[in-house]
Amino acid sequence: MIKINLLPHRQIRRAERQREFGLMAALVAVVMAAILFVSWSYIKSRIEDQQSRNQRLQDEITRLDSEIVAITGLKDQIKRVLERKQIVEGLQSGRNQAVSVLDELARQLPEGVTLKSIKQSGNEIDLRGVADTNARVATLVHNLSSSMVMQSPNLVEIKANNSQPERKQFEFVLKVMLKQDKPDEAPASAAAAVPQG
Repeated sequence: MIKINLLPHRQIRRAERQREFGLMAALVAVVMAAILFVSWSYIKSRIEDQQSRNQRLQDEITRLDSEIVAITGLKDQIKRVLERKQIVEGLQSGRNQAVSVLDELARQLPEGVTLKSIKQSGNEIDLRGVADTNARVATLVHNLSSSMVMQSPNLVEIKANNSQPERKQFEFVLKVMLKQDKPDEAPASAAAAVPQG
C-alpha cells in the first residue's frame, strides 16, 4: 500500500486559512475604525452645532434680560410721570377751589348770619359764626345742602350768646363737605396702555 503524506498540504491549508482570517480581521478592524471615525465625526459636529445654538440662545436671553430691565425702568418712569401728572392736575383743579368755596359761601349765606372763621381740613370745611336767629342758621344749612360746591352740611353746635343783652345772638359750628369731581379716566387708560413685560 502506498502511503501519502498529507501533512504539508494540511499545514499549507491551515496557513492559508490563518492568512485569510488575518485579512478578514484586519478588514473588519479597518471597517469598524472607519465606522467609528465617521460616527465620532458626526456626533462631534452635532455637539458643536448644539453648543453654537445654545450659545446663540444664551446671547439672546442675555439681550432680552437687559431689554426687560430697560422696560422695567421705563415702566417706573411712566408711573412716576403719571403720578406727577395727577398731582399737577390735582393742584390745577384745587387752585381755584378756595375762590369757588368763598364765592359759594357768599352766595348761600343768608342775611343776619356772620362767619367768624372758615377752616378746611381735606374735604371738610369747619364754619364758625353767629346768627340773629336759629331760623337763619337753618336757612344756611338748607342753602348749603343744595349747593353745587358743597354737600352734607352738619350742624355740630348752636348756643345762645348772652354777652350783649340788648342784642341776642346764636353762635354755631357747622361742618360741610366739598363735592368731589369724578376722577379722570385718562391716567387709568394711559396706565393700561403700558406694555406688560
